[in-house]
Parts: sequence; C-alpha cells; structure tokens
Amino acid sequence: MSDVVLNTEIAGLPPFIQGKVRDVYDLGDRLLVVTTDRISAYDSILPTGIPDKGRVLNQLSAFWFDFIHAFCPSHFLSVETAEIVEALRPLVAHVPEETLAGRSMLVHKAQALPVECVVRGYLDGSAWKEYQAGGSVCGIDLPGGLQQGSRLSEPIFTPATKAHTGHDVNITHAEMEQVIDAGHMRELIRLSLAVYNAASVYARERGIIIADTKFEFGLLNGRVVMIDECLTPDSSRFWDAAGWQPGGPQPSYDKQFVRDYLDRIGWNHDPPPPPLTAEVAEGTAEKYRDIYSRLAGGRLR
Repeated sequence: MSDVVLNTEIAGLPPFIQGKVRDVYDLGDRLLVVTTDRISAYDSILPTGIPDKGRVLNQLSAFWFDFIHAFCPSHFLSVETAEIVEALRPLVAHVPEETLAGRSMLVHKAQALPVECVVRGYLDGSAWKEYQAGGSVCGIDLPGGLQQGSRLSEPIFTPATKAHTGHDVNITHAEMEQVIDAGHMRELIRLSLAVYNAASVYARERGIIIADTKFEFGLLNGRVVMIDECLTPDSSRFWDAAGWQPGGPQPSYDKQFVRDYLDRIGWNHDPPPPPLTAEVAEGTAEKYRDIYSRLAGGRLR
C-alpha cells in the first residue's frame, strides 16, 4: 500500500482551516487548498488514510473546473506544482514540494455562501428516506411508486445547510430564501443544474451515472463562483451505468465501501472510529482511482 498523507505542515504558515479532508492555507488574496488522504465516515475522521485519495479529489476537481469554466465560474487557479511553489516562496523558508505535489490547488479567496447546493437525478440517500416518509424531497413532491435508485423525470435542486460538524440538514427552497439573497439563490440553482446536466451527459458517455452531487459556491468580487471541490467521489454518488438496477442500493465509486465495512464489523458510530484493514483501504483507493481514470482519463500526477 502506497504512502498516505494524513496531515500537512508548511513551516511558518499554519493552516487557518483544517477540515475533515482539506488543509487550507491563507496566502492573502489566494488560498492554498491541500487535499489529504483522510477519510471520514459517520461524521468521524478515521485513523486510516486512503492511498491516492487526496490526489484523486484534487485532480478530478481540477478536471471538472476546467470542463465547466465556459458556463460556470469557479475559484480555481492552478494545480501546477511550479506555480504553487512560486506562490509560497515569498512566505516561507522551505516549501514541502514532495508533500504538496499532485494534491494541492491554488484558488481565489471567495466569501462562502452558507448553503450546500445538492442536485439529484436519481433517488437515493437522504432523499430516498424523505421520499419514503412523505413522498417529497426538500418540499418537492415526487410521483408515487418510485424505488431506491429510480431515475427522476428531471434533476431536482435540493439545498441543505452547511455543517462543519455533524450531518448537513436538508431544507426547502423557502427556507433557503431566509439565508440567501434572492438573486444569488436563482444563480445557485441555475449554475448547479447547468453543471449537473452537462457533467451527467459527459459521464454517461463513459458509462458512469452521476446519481447526485453537492456543490458549494461563494462570492468573488460580487460574482457567484463555485468553490471547494467539484464532482468528486467525496461529493457525489457515481454508479456504473451498465449495472444500474432500481430497487435497492447501487454499487458505487465512493466511500460507501468504507461505510459497509464499518457496519459489517458492528461499529456503533460513536467516536473513536476503528482503523480500516489494509484490504478495505486499498479497495477504496482502487474505486477512487478507477473513477478518476474513467472520467478524467490519463494517469494521476
């Protein structure tokens, strides 16, 4: 199993945000986002990292940011190691180039908007639970008789509150209007659906279904731009189109493999989480590498 990066350190420049997966460094009007190999499940960061996970998330996001740039602006600047080193040299005595290579992204600093923008083309996850309970998702009524994994007649935008700890909470459009400017809200919906629709066509041509995905947006010079990550296995459900069969859970290219293992060994979801076996960690890594190859093509850098 290849080396994993669980934490990053740039001497003289402590991260000003350390999330479940990413370490973010403030460079003034820009940010350096370093994606580690950490993985979380049931709101806990596991002690075992996933080989190449950070590189997959970083480089797949870069691929999608480039793919959407003509119709959806983003905070993305570069994942080129030379440009990242150049940005850091005036600020620190030593740049840990080996650690940063392949897993780092230079971005504009934007003001994050306080909602998660979820687009669903298929019925699964929390949406499936909501539908079973009341026939609707985030206040949107859906036809009767749908099954887990059913394709929706058209994609739906289902916002959620952003949570730094614990689960995000699904909200209605009316509740979203209480926390987001009306003009910004319209733009979030428009951009989210546009990105999902374009990406879904591209992915389906490569045998992949994007069942649902989660976007984050911010304001940059007053303009709504996508931030954080884009269409990765951490933020999306990817299914193999050839094996799709509504009526139950679908085999996926994401961390469901890890959740299934944790459930199988009987973990009660209370911290601290147990370590993963080498077999589960490498099996998860293979799923991440596979989806990168199928969607972005080429090899990880």
